[in-house]
Amino acid sequence: MKKITLPLIAAVLGFSNMNAQEGLPYNKWSIDINGGLTKPSSPMTPGYNGDTFFGLVHADAGVRYMFNNKFGIKADFGYDYMKSGEDSNYFRTTHYRASLQGVANLGRIMNFEEWTRTFGLQAHMGAGYSWMEPGKDLATNLYDKDQMGHVLLGLTGQVKLGNRVALNADFTMVNTVKQNYTFDGNSVIDANDRGFNGTFYNATLGLSFYLGKNEQHADWYANDGLTNRVEALENRVTDIENKMIDSDNDGVADYLDLEPNTPAGNMVDTKGRSIDLNKNGIPDSYEDYFDSRYAKKGDTFSSADSNTAQDLINQGYVAVYFDFDKSTPKNAEATNFLITYLRSNPNATVEVNGFADSVGNPSYNQRLSEKRAKNVAKILEQSGISSSRIKTTANGEDTSFDGKNKTTSKFARRVTFKVN
Repeated sequence: MKKITLPLIAAVLGFSNMNAQEGLPYNKWSIDINGGLTKPSSPMTPGYNGDTFFGLVHADAGVRYMFNNKFGIKADFGYDYMKSGEDSNYFRTTHYRASLQGVANLGRIMNFEEWTRTFGLQAHMGAGYSWMEPGKDLATNLYDKDQMGHVLLGLTGQVKLGNRVALNADFTMVNTVKQNYTFDGNSVIDANDRGFNGTFYNATLGLSFYLGKNEQHADWYANDGLTNRVEALENRVTDIENKMIDSDNDGVADYLDLEPNTPAGNMVDTKGRSIDLNKNGIPDSYEDYFDSRYAKKGDTFSSADSNTAQDLINQGYVAVYFDFDKSTPKNAEATNFLITYLRSNPNATVEVNGFADSVGNPSYNQRLSEKRAKNVAKILEQSGISSSRIKTTANGEDTSFDGKNKTTSKFARRVTFKVN
């Protein structure tokens, strides 16, 4: 097993070295050195037991590489010295191991950074090759070296002392595989009981020394958790602020505003639409203004008011609407405003644009939009506007409105105007 494990460790570390730390905000390499206590549990020969926990010695050192701030791998070498305790026959044993382990940074996985930047927690698990040797001063030695495999599982608490070093407190359980002799070295283990048959424990304190040019190590780098939540909240606040923009200053935010270019001073409803109580296509605030100045007098528009009226007409505020599948207007009085403009500006021409909703056959709707435009053009002609100043256009279906929605599709059945 030794011939397999050591080359594997070298290969992994060589591969890791190819993944340089360039462009990363944290360092990935560390050297971990630990020292502490060991305690053999089983198997032991009857009459033999290990010294009290504080009389046994363990040491280990290793190189660790973090793939990211949550997961990594480490290769380490460990040494354990076991001896007889009180009320035990005399023995001395040394145990050596070489291991390759995976590391999970639980501190980052569980977002410790939300409440601390000083304490961390890691779990490690792996396997490797180990061997055990009896003390040289034993009266009888059954073996020179007992070779075996092992698996181990441990938990490491961390305290950050600085950007280059951290204090570690670790507890690890080691299970041996195919151990031939008891830890005291005085008995042979039954061949039928050489699976995961040996167990001992390590408790250590140590230091991690962080290598690399960056300010912090992957153990403590937190680009998620609280940081991401704060960023998410900031983005949400920004989205809300953007949604609350009211470009036309009508008191309705743009994302709710169905009429985002309401002229200044218009009264609007909760959807930002100019209020038009009599449904003639002219916002009431404008209609009141023009009526107060011209309706009673029968005058034509002044030059300044003609410009305002032209904007209203070309922006679609003046429109004639139709019932479903009808070509006769249901609010022909909306043309009065247009007629007043055309009379006030004898050189102006008008384009009459007919539309239909998207319900039904497109060819039929094209003809229907044409009929609507021509019927409105007749109203203008009957009001004294020369046909030479009128151009009709059939636009067919207005697909910007959902034909399946009865509330919105009625706005597609219309005639609009453009004056020049």
